[in-house]
Amino acid sequence: MQAILNQSNLKQTLPKQKSFHLSKIYTIVPIFLWVLFFTNLFTILYYLPNTILWQWNDIFKINGFTILIWTTVTFFSAIVSTYARNYLNGFTYHLSFTINSLGFLFSVMLLLMSNHILLFVSSWLFMGIFMAKLIGINKSWAEAREAARYAQKFFLLGTFFLGAGLLLLATQTNMYYIDGIIQNLSSLPTYITVMAAIFIIMAAIIQSAMYPFQRWLLSAMTSPTPASALMHAGFVNGAGILLAFFSTLFFESHTFTLLFIIGGITAVTAQFTKLLQVNVKQKLACSTIAQMGFMIMQCGLGFFNAAVAHLILHGFYKAYLFLSAGEEIKNTNPVKPYKIVITPVQALVVLIFGAIGAVLFSYLTGKSTSMDSGIILTLIVAITVGQVTYNIVKQEIFNSFQKIIYPILLFTVGIILYALLYNAVTFLMGTMPMVDAALPISATHIIFGIIFLIGFFIMKLGIYRRWPWLYAKLLNDSQPYKKSILTSNKKSL
Repeated sequence: MQAILNQSNLKQTLPKQKSFHLSKIYTIVPIFLWVLFFTNLFTILYYLPNTILWQWNDIFKINGFTILIWTTVTFFSAIVSTYARNYLNGFTYHLSFTINSLGFLFSVMLLLMSNHILLFVSSWLFMGIFMAKLIGINKSWAEAREAARYAQKFFLLGTFFLGAGLLLLATQTNMYYIDGIIQNLSSLPTYITVMAAIFIIMAAIIQSAMYPFQRWLLSAMTSPTPASALMHAGFVNGAGILLAFFSTLFFESHTFTLLFIIGGITAVTAQFTKLLQVNVKQKLACSTIAQMGFMIMQCGLGFFNAAVAHLILHGFYKAYLFLSAGEEIKNTNPVKPYKIVITPVQALVVLIFGAIGAVLFSYLTGKSTSMDSGIILTLIVAITVGQVTYNIVKQEIFNSFQKIIYPILLFTVGIILYALLYNAVTFLMGTMPMVDAALPISATHIIFGIIFLIGFFIMKLGIYRRWPWLYAKLLNDSQPYKKSILTSNKKSL
């Protein structure tokens, strides 16, 4: 009888002991990540005003860009891990989430320090594997398993293109180190550099869910909110990191126009599709795709430093939006979509403030002082300032004085902070070649810039609602993979 009682007590004690040990893990991991973040941040500050450059046997290389992105991803990982400690409390797969999140973080860190192509491609592969596991973390949910399998196919395809591009360059230069490959690009035939550039661009646009590869991201909403925050703040931004590594290749292959067009089409189209969504996470997914489009556009203009600054800001913004999405839904009441009506006075104010914002940005960053692609970058800033201005002047709760002062304060502070980040990123990327090289303005830039502006205003003014075929096309293109929604024939476990 006593043996039976002891066995019963053991069964009750073991789960408590296991729960206690897991609780310690969930406490230690966020602390470890915060220590890692502050270590990286201290390293940047310690070496200022000098740049960092460490190298080991041509296999590993750490520079200012490495430490910058390490600091960014460890910050996001620490935030997400701290949030998940309470958000996923009691979740069956909490431990699996923690392990895969750490695996993803270390894969990113390995990618950033890898100079050998085998390590570089392997870390890119592991990033996709860990992210797919996070998408399908709830293994008892059939739709989550389908979304994970679907996303993994795209990640493997992206890895294939990246491996093919690097292997092509390696065999042609007889160099298997990224530094050596970049230094010998000028000796390669144009058709080789073009092929390699297209392969690497394919890897980048797949990971950033550019059209027509957007469905994997739209289907990944089965992941819990902390995983979504990590995905949108870290994983999809990998395209900007990849393109910055191989900026010289795009100069040698003259493929900047391709990047510019892909990014522009995606940015406008995704903004359209965002307006059609009713699910908050789907809205955020479309927003991410649009922001990745803007980031690719900046690469296509020759400003890889601007793209990196953009991905950092996007990471902060999108992580916050995902982690606060539940509270936002709770505090939001259904409202009818407002009709955009802008008076001549409002239009004049928007134009004036947009122009002032562009001039301020140009002065602080040195852009648009000559006739080059910096003008387009400045134009994007002007549009952003104009949009913020309109969002304020349309508010009826503000008086005329407030409608003048608030936009000035917002865009002045915002542009100053952005310029500081932009200049800091440029400094930390100083040891990398061709990261801030404006391109001559071409007819393609002008024509596509006009098309981009027309598309932007068609979207903002709601004109697209008058064309049912366009509405239906955009709605269909923004749907997730059919098996990742509640129509799967496979039963949950």
